[in-house]
Amino acid sequence: MNLRVANSSAPGTTALLILDVQMDFFPGGKFELEGATKAAAKGESVLKYFREKNLPVFHIQHVSTRKGATFFFPGTPGVEFHSSHTPISGETVIVKHTVNPFLNTSLLQDLRSKNVTRLVVFGMMTHMVVDSTVRSAFDLGFKDILVISDASATRSLKFESELIPANQVHGSFLSALGYIFAKISTASEFLKEELNKNP
Repeated sequence: MNLRVANSSAPGTTALLILDVQMDFFPGGKFELEGATKAAAKGESVLKYFREKNLPVFHIQHVSTRKGATFFFPGTPGVEFHSSHTPISGETVIVKHTVNPFLNTSLLQDLRSKNVTRLVVFGMMTHMVVDSTVRSAFDLGFKDILVISDASATRSLKFESELIPANQVHGSFLSALGYIFAKISTASEFLKEELNKNP
């Protein structure tokens, strides 16, 4: 079975992938990120645009089944979507148990069934699911991918004895993705460009 994006003469559709915007990443959650609330507000503006244009929206939800996991436990408040990103009727929810949302899920088949050729992506964490999703999508044949930078968030990381601030982690991973895998844009830049194309 060919799982790559099929070439087609028909015009493709743009879809929004919202990655792991779940309560454990927000204040009071088990794994709070830096700037998660601000990122969610930016993401909400992009989500509103997709809903107004009746374009496909995919909500990716991580449910932890890995031994030793510390957040996103099944049946807990932390695994739920943030209130600003609650799915509505007609939007697809993909539940995953690994970082990569294409692995052991129906995501690729669902995208293909809607003739999606362009992906707009944002979510949490930048250095994990955002990075993994974009690289996997590119390898699967999606060559038109856009990451909303300020609708994504991450946290500080430690490498050996050095603490790497969250903004540097965020910027480094987005810079790497922007080198070949995706276009990087802010929410306002994306919305301005889309409204100019489709007033």
